[in-house]
Amino acid sequence: MQDLGTQAEVTIGAEEQSLIFVHSPFCGTCHLAERMLVTLEETFQEELFRKCNASLNPNFMEKHKVQSVPCLLIATGGEVVDRIYAFHSVPYLYECLSGYVRK
Repeated sequence: MQDLGTQAEVTIGAEEQSLIFVHSPFCGTCHLAERMLVTLEETFQEELFRKCNASLNPNFMEKHKVQSVPCLLIATGGEVVDRIYAFHSVPYLYECLSGYVRK
C-alpha cells in the first residue's frame, strides 16, 4: 500500500481510478481496516490501495467530504464516486470492490 504523505491532492486526479484509504495513525479501527485491505491486495496479488493520513491532510478531508476514519474513497477520473466507512470483513470489502477491481 503506497503512502501518499501530503501528495493526496495530486494523486487522486492523476489516476483514472484510485482507491484511497483515509486513516489516522491513532485509530485502532483504522489499523484493523488496513490489515483487511492488505489481505485484499494479497488476494489480488497487486498493490490496489493508496493511504492518506487524515491528520496530515485536512484540506483533502474537507474537499472530499470525508466524515470519519477509516474511509475508503473510490475515485474515477479524479472524482469520488463512492465512500466506504464500514469495514465489516474481508469478504464484504471484496464484494464492495468487485466492480472496481480487475480480477
